[in-house]
Amino acid sequence: MCGIVGTLVFDKSDFRVTEPYVTRMRDTMAHRGPDNAGTWVAPDRKLGLGHRRLSIIDLSDEASQPMSSRDGTLWITYNGEIYNHAEIRKELETLGHNSWKTDHSDTEVILNAYRQWGFDCLEKFCGMFAFALWDSSARALWLVRDRIGIKPLYYSIHNERITFASEIKALLEDPGQKRAVDEESFYHYLSFLATPPPRTMFKGISKLASGTWLLIKATGEHRVHRYWDVLDHTASLQGRSEDDVADQILAALRSAVELRTVSDVPVGVFLSGGIDSSVNTALMSQSGTGTVRTFSIGYEGQYASYHNELHYARRMADEVKAEYHEQRLAVSDLMDFLPEMIKLQDEPIADPVCMPLFYVSKLARDNGVIVCLVGEGADELFMGYPAWKRALTLSRLNDLPVPRAAKRLALWGLGVSGKDQSFPYERLRRAACGEAVVWSGGEMFTDAQKMRLLSPRLREKFSGFSSWEAIEPIRKRFEEKAWEPSHLNWMTYVDLNLRLPEWILMRVDKMSMAVGVESRVPYLDHKFVELVMSIPEAVKIKNGALKYILKRSVRGLIPDDLIDRKKQGFGVPIHEWLFERLGEKARQDLEDFCQETDFVDREEVMRLLSLATSNASLSHGGTPARPSDPAGVWRRSKARQIWLLLNFALWWKAYVR
Repeated sequence: MCGIVGTLVFDKSDFRVTEPYVTRMRDTMAHRGPDNAGTWVAPDRKLGLGHRRLSIIDLSDEASQPMSSRDGTLWITYNGEIYNHAEIRKELETLGHNSWKTDHSDTEVILNAYRQWGFDCLEKFCGMFAFALWDSSARALWLVRDRIGIKPLYYSIHNERITFASEIKALLEDPGQKRAVDEESFYHYLSFLATPPPRTMFKGISKLASGTWLLIKATGEHRVHRYWDVLDHTASLQGRSEDDVADQILAALRSAVELRTVSDVPVGVFLSGGIDSSVNTALMSQSGTGTVRTFSIGYEGQYASYHNELHYARRMADEVKAEYHEQRLAVSDLMDFLPEMIKLQDEPIADPVCMPLFYVSKLARDNGVIVCLVGEGADELFMGYPAWKRALTLSRLNDLPVPRAAKRLALWGLGVSGKDQSFPYERLRRAACGEAVVWSGGEMFTDAQKMRLLSPRLREKFSGFSSWEAIEPIRKRFEEKAWEPSHLNWMTYVDLNLRLPEWILMRVDKMSMAVGVESRVPYLDHKFVELVMSIPEAVKIKNGALKYILKRSVRGLIPDDLIDRKKQGFGVPIHEWLFERLGEKARQDLEDFCQETDFVDREEVMRLLSLATSNASLSHGGTPARPSDPAGVWRRSKARQIWLLLNFALWWKAYVR
């Protein structure tokens, strides 16, 4: 796992690349690669590549980057892991590639695989990766992001050159790169908590979407191509018995975990005590890698919005006789980390889980572990969220034979009653307009709520606009390709294309790499994803049970009490912390932001903050005054909205002002 950077200057430009120019960009990401660093500038100074190295596979100096082919016609800077590199190397050797510079570097495997198969080499790779490969014969630069989007890759085309990097902060070191807010991205961020690709929150800076590559020639001519879509690789398992499907799931998971324990440095597990991380722990304990080392995060005190799961984590660690490590956090830890978190994110990721992810990664690194397995992806693949169950019910209700005119009449009735900003109304509006009822597994503001929140200038700019614009291309691919176009498959598919790569996986990448820890995601092995997307909906969630088929697959692998306990996601007690120092900071920073900018309406922001910090649903210490009061849940949603706005305000202050 590493940080990559580079630039290609187009033929018509007089600009020349220098080593200090590349190195300055490269070293903004020193945290991604604390073990080594390299820079290469082409003799004509039209191309420069940089690399920060976190040594995981082949620790020798020969495996350092940027790396060239033996004849010097190919150059690569690469971030990630190709887990099946040894098998690909053997295949290449049977095809005549017998001269290697390294003993077992996966970077060199990519170079020779490209030499052998061209762009089709990607079909061979099992792993997570983002790389830039320069082919001097074709005079073209190839930028690639892995199928699922586990690794990020940003780029900017300006001043007759392209710059690219693992993190945006590197691109900002180019003196020709302007800093300005992409207002359409901000509009979508308010809905999705992250910016949909290919845009970023920086105007003029783009990111490759998952499963795509960009080819750019020395002339400046370029094109983006989607090389993988899960729906092109599914084969219906309709008619297979549940036992057969469960066996396939466990076998595929076991293989995915075994691949991700391949490393020349220590490997551990982030363990929450939920099903997903517990399964990772159990399978790793059976992989023959020795004593498992686990790392868990909890909080000081008890909170209504989040209950510690550390006892479950210890229970699982004891089950496999793991070396267990835990840390408890407080609001002071968040306050201390907040400025650094904003810088690490590059663009806003409105999820407070960034904070515990950083601390659990640091806990691992402080204990000598460089690689950790994480459980991301399982909830999206198997409907692990209770909110998904409610959304699925709403989507199915929309299938009832009710004329669209009747839906529009109901829409009008709700609208004139003054409830036209709520999510129930919004979902009815989508149904009446023929749109998908669910746009993402995580939505924050409806389009109507955004019209109230935005400044008058942006209300006018986005009048008649909708975040459906970001979702519609994904929906079109789904309708064209899905073998079972069910509501659940749509919910998984849209999250595979937006929420997972740009929110969930980015928070993991940015926070773990901040301390030089590589996170590996077994549930998002692309072969495993293809298998799960081949399972009929009726088998995945039989009788509406969350994670039905996954639970059946792993029963007997982990204790039943961990399988059958109530679902609780990895969270942060932001609502309660807004009553402490966080609330004071949020009020001051949002006041300052509203005075200095015209993105949002100050009165609406202060109204939301007042609702989020109202003590009507809480007594002292975060204990619910009335546990059954639904207003408590509603106010916690306002706290999450404030966190989203605070995240953006602090980002603007750090990066734009």
